[in-house]
Amino acid sequence: MNHLLRELAPIPADGWQQIDDEARERLTTHLAARKMIDVAGPHGWAHSATSLGRTRRIDVPEAAREREALVRQRRVLPLVEVCVPFTVERAELDDAERGADDLELDDLDRAAAQVGLLENRAVFHGWPDAGIGGIIDASPYQHRTLGTDPQRYPHVVANAVDTLRCNGIGGPYALAINPDGHTAIVESTEHGGLLVLDHLRRALGGGRVKRTPGITGAVVLSLSGGDFTLELGQDLAVGYRHHDAGTLTLYLEESFSFRVREPDAAIVLD
Repeated sequence: MNHLLRELAPIPADGWQQIDDEARERLTTHLAARKMIDVAGPHGWAHSATSLGRTRRIDVPEAAREREALVRQRRVLPLVEVCVPFTVERAELDDAERGADDLELDDLDRAAAQVGLLENRAVFHGWPDAGIGGIIDASPYQHRTLGTDPQRYPHVVANAVDTLRCNGIGGPYALAINPDGHTAIVESTEHGGLLVLDHLRRALGGGRVKRTPGITGAVVLSLSGGDFTLELGQDLAVGYRHHDAGTLTLYLEESFSFRVREPDAAIVLD
């Protein structure tokens, strides 16, 4: 038995399989940041910190100062644990045993959306209480104005890409944009009938335009790798908390840290 306590839940194997499949499908929709950055791990639940490859000098204890000594402490970034509960009706699991493959798991969708929001915001906006700095604060460039007219987006994005290239940041590139902005892109066409989305993909050097819940505005960033790293301890998994006669309380859980390795690899669009 591990920390997820799944063995204690009154859920048959087929029920767990459906829950896991549904969780995977719904999380894929919301975990946008992972598709644009490096993901290291998972290293397991016991993995507690990311090595920063640096040290800080500390004083030698007074009792040991007879001879000259240099003492350094390794610097690490502790992982943050995220746990979001959700409920499942026992009647749905009974139906799974009867062969139903269309379980109603609306609360799982809510939990998946919340997890995605937390992770995406940590990557792009940082999480000061967790010691995590985000891509937006790290970017050294002056913010560009994206505006509200999708017809202008390809021009703004092309200029941002040109700036990255001039600073030695290779492509292809991605545009991470908030859901409203993404909807405007998908619904827009230019005078020639071409989708704005097609123009943006060309401006990004064949990269991607990614709907990113949790981000404010948008960011153009390199997809070449090595610039941004999300390190996983426990990858997202479903665990068991408790149950009563009619409802089971489960949860989605993960642990992670995030590091910006190359601040020059992203430009913020307000």
